[in-house]
Amino acid sequence: MDDIQRRLAEGRAALRARFGEAMARTPSLADPSPQGDGPRNRHGMPKEPPGQNVFTQKEWPVLEWGEQPVITAERWKLTVDGCCEQPLTVDWKALQALPQVDLDADFHCVTGWSILDVAFGGVRVEDVLALCRPAAEATHVMFHAYDGYSTNLPLEEALKPDVLLCHAIGGKPLTRERGAPVRVVTPQLYAWKGAKWVNRIELMPHDRRGYWEIRGYSNTGYPWRDDRMW
Repeated sequence: MDDIQRRLAEGRAALRARFGEAMARTPSLADPSPQGDGPRNRHGMPKEPPGQNVFTQKEWPVLEWGEQPVITAERWKLTVDGCCEQPLTVDWKALQALPQVDLDADFHCVTGWSILDVAFGGVRVEDVLALCRPAAEATHVMFHAYDGYSTNLPLEEALKPDVLLCHAIGGKPLTRERGAPVRVVTPQLYAWKGAKWVNRIELMPHDRRGYWEIRGYSNTGYPWRDDRMW
């Protein structure tokens, strides 16, 4: 086993031992009475959370709070720092060298629409955090983006296996309006909890609210609890 694979295996094992139980207790996995309609999804929740309309991928809206930055893959860098033992910077080449995953997951926008069974491709946030070794006091992350956007998550949400540093949809590279070259996707939460054009993951010893959270959006964002605003 080469050094990177050894570090990944050790880091994953440490994170799962520390956060595995908390991950399993999160509402998107363990809510005994989730709201919504339709058959159950891959996690046992109704496929359509309350208040959501299902759109096709061709109908996928583009919503922005500001201007769309132009970031090429050659320029892109991700800094992982804060409350961790081994801060690191990942460029496009390094991201492609990490284990790549393809998974089908859903995308729920707080404005009332969902896209189901999207083919996302990318790298698990868990793997990047496994390499940086969150310190014992780390409890949350803040995702920062090139456009100044930010959004926060507890580590038990950020470490879920379907939370990706996503660089492809449907086998094709992300487009600029979707957050190219890399965005975060959080399928078990509303989509504002994943930053487009991500360029930093800040590990924090306590919670701190991001861009929309300080403007009245829920701090947790659970779709099956209709958890949209304060």
